[in-house]
Amino acid sequence: MAKEINTIGVLTSGGDAPGMNAAIRAVVRQAISKGKKVKGIKRGYAGLLNEEIIDMNGQSVSDTISRGGTILQTARCMEFTTPEGQQKGAEICKKHGIDAIVVIGGDGSFKGAQKLAALGINTIGLPGTIDLDIACTDYTIGFDTAVNTAMEAIDKVRDTSTSHERCSIIEVMGRGAGHIALWCGLANGAEEILLPEKYDYDEQRLIDQVVNARKNGKQHYIIVNAEGIGHSQSMAKRIEEATGVETRATILGHMQRGGSPTCKDRVYATTMGAMAVDLLCEGKSNRVIGHKGGKFVDFDIDEALAMKKDVDEYMYEISKTLV
Repeated sequence: MAKEINTIGVLTSGGDAPGMNAAIRAVVRQAISKGKKVKGIKRGYAGLLNEEIIDMNGQSVSDTISRGGTILQTARCMEFTTPEGQQKGAEICKKHGIDAIVVIGGDGSFKGAQKLAALGINTIGLPGTIDLDIACTDYTIGFDTAVNTAMEAIDKVRDTSTSHERCSIIEVMGRGAGHIALWCGLANGAEEILLPEKYDYDEQRLIDQVVNARKNGKQHYIIVNAEGIGHSQSMAKRIEEATGVETRATILGHMQRGGSPTCKDRVYATTMGAMAVDLLCEGKSNRVIGHKGGKFVDFDIDEALAMKKDVDEYMYEISKTLV
């Protein structure tokens, strides 16, 4: 018989993502509706080890669903990657009467949740990352907002790039994953999309393409470059020197993490947050919630972490043919 859950903790870990507040709000209010207490853990696993733990109620999450970032704040925590740190975290949970934790973050955050589950703290992970790089799910909290933010910024760069007849390299986030770059490249009609999963580092081909485009009367040349490749400034300098075409680099950076979440990020994050509480109340642990085939589903964390994810091959192929 599974032990009854009385108090649920919630934390956000790793990089922040629009929609995290919607997930937190759903966890708090769904738990309260089921007669459970909720404790917010500030600054992720670092806050857990420092006992930055607060009581939360319905008022704590009032008017937060439309806010970007995370009201619980977030941080990286190397100490929690050690067995000693994990054991300390589990003991602090027990000290504060926390029976279960909802962890909102990426793969690294799930590894921490996995360790807490092994130490007797029921855990559910929610995929919170703008990178869309969690293999068990087609959707991650924050990706929709981030990719729309980047798309709108690239539209604006295209306007000025056309006015000045420039080549523009626009660098988007995603660490080693090219999902934001691929989606933006398609949505913005970019001439080139450079993905860490696919890029062959043949810069001469890029240079030849820019030259040919200019000969054919093209007024601009947009290259969407993924953060995992990077070096956009030096790349722009080399292309300009080789082609004679004025080339500018724009690094969008952390603006992609901020801003009011889209409807999709609010609704999906809310659904996932409520589902996390439901699973915990059923006695489930060591699970990750995902969205697959149009449905919200849950996976064993061990299984989820073992999965691999690549960019969509068909989307990548058409990105080359629709230029």
